[in-house]
Amino acid sequence: MDGVLIDAMPFHAEAFQKAFREIVKIDIDKRNVFLLEGMPGPLLIREIFKRSNLESPDEKLVENISNRKKGLFEELQRAGAFPGVKELIESLNCKNCLTAVVSGASRKEVESLLEQNNLSKFDLIISSEDLEEGKPNPQPFIMALSKLKLNPSEALVVENAPLGVESAVKANIEYIVTLNNTPLELSDFRVLNDNDFATKNVYEDTQSAAKFLIDWCCRDVQTI
Repeated sequence: MDGVLIDAMPFHAEAFQKAFREIVKIDIDKRNVFLLEGMPGPLLIREIFKRSNLESPDEKLVENISNRKKGLFEELQRAGAFPGVKELIESLNCKNCLTAVVSGASRKEVESLLEQNNLSKFDLIISSEDLEEGKPNPQPFIMALSKLKLNPSEALVVENAPLGVESAVKANIEYIVTLNNTPLELSDFRVLNDNDFATKNVYEDTQSAAKFLIDWCCRDVQTI
């Protein structure tokens, strides 16, 4: 959702940055939040501690940072859908196409942002509460396949984050990347020695990927 459908990542990054500054008195690099996007909040917090060479936090500290981040996000966020996203979702409403949101954000955040932006036409939503492990573990996408009764070859993942790409690769699902406004470099998306990455579909933004996605998902079932 965040970074593909809705321009929420800058607000997530700012909320994490402020929560860390308030509670543990350290400044974190916002870029790390983009690199770790897709992880459930508590796991992302632990990984930031690790990357900052800090002592591993206890459960209470993680909970405090996580709760403060959620509160700050609600205060800060003014996220809207990226251009063309609403039209894209409506165009994918064909008999041959199922759509799912697979996010490391909380269900409250996912459902609230989708509703605010009139993007509720999804067959499935998976959020952090549904998962034992988040991205880059393949579980989120494998769970989506299972619930939608699809094989990996029948699915396509649209990602804007390296951990999401890694999760898709591990789940054996084809993917495309929509960069939108990420501060990351293209080289950050080369994961798991994925030698085919250079030939993958990489798009400047979600809107420019729309024709490809509509053609891919709404193709005649007879030609599959």
